[in-house]
Amino acid sequence: MIDEITNAAWQAARVIQAGAEDRGALTWESKGTSDFVSEVDRNAEHAIADWLLELYPEAAIIGEELSPDEVSLEGLTFIVDPIDGTTNYLHGYPEYAVSIGAYDNGEPLAALILNVASRDLFTATRNGGATLNGEPIRVSSISDPTRALVGTGFPFKHLEYIDRYMSQFEAVMRGTAGVRRAGSAALDLATVAAGQFDAFWELGLSPWDVAAGILIIQEAGGIVTDLEGNPAKPVHGPFVAGNPAIHEWLLDAIHNSDKRVDLSQSDGQRKNPKTQA
Repeated sequence: MIDEITNAAWQAARVIQAGAEDRGALTWESKGTSDFVSEVDRNAEHAIADWLLELYPEAAIIGEELSPDEVSLEGLTFIVDPIDGTTNYLHGYPEYAVSIGAYDNGEPLAALILNVASRDLFTATRNGGATLNGEPIRVSSISDPTRALVGTGFPFKHLEYIDRYMSQFEAVMRGTAGVRRAGSAALDLATVAAGQFDAFWELGLSPWDVAAGILIIQEAGGIVTDLEGNPAKPVHGPFVAGNPAIHEWLLDAIHNSDKRVDLSQSDGQRKNPKTQA
């Protein structure tokens, strides 16, 4: 199956690259604050869906531009993000990817993340390991958080989380070697799998952001969970990923940070120490 989804990804990449040759002619619209979609997103998603449904007519396709609000993983399901990092793509910033995860009754079968600009291809199959351009990859072995490089993404679709997120951001900044934000959750997860980031976290992600990265990280020896440490599923919500040691540290840092934030408020505002007992 990995060969089939790889072919589907390259079909989409051709559509994406053609659009990149004349970005000034692209038409795009806003779906919300800092959230954009172009005709290339839609065309690339249709290219993937058409290719996969020709091979697997019984399958369901869940995608960022085609998706229902509720994600069902019954039977064979492909979860697709045709361009993860659309804003980067529209500005010519070379951090955007095709992401495809194949699931059978909720269990991951195969996964792919293709950096269209660099042509780096991350893949994984269940119990078959993870690769970058055909070579095996593993998560990093760093266990000291002060030496760790951590990726993240800003909750631009969920600004009600901003105070909570900034508290977490400060905690991670103070405890690590640095934090990076490139603008594509799929590529950030792939970077963890390749051992270039030691961990990653983000609030308010969608199934198509993480469906491929979950399996790729797991097959590279890493861990992906929700904020409670439960094994990750391709659903809407927050995610924490990393090598085992830094993942554990990052979960603790987030939990300690959240204690300083009033999560009962809709916007998760920081507590004012002058008003707290």
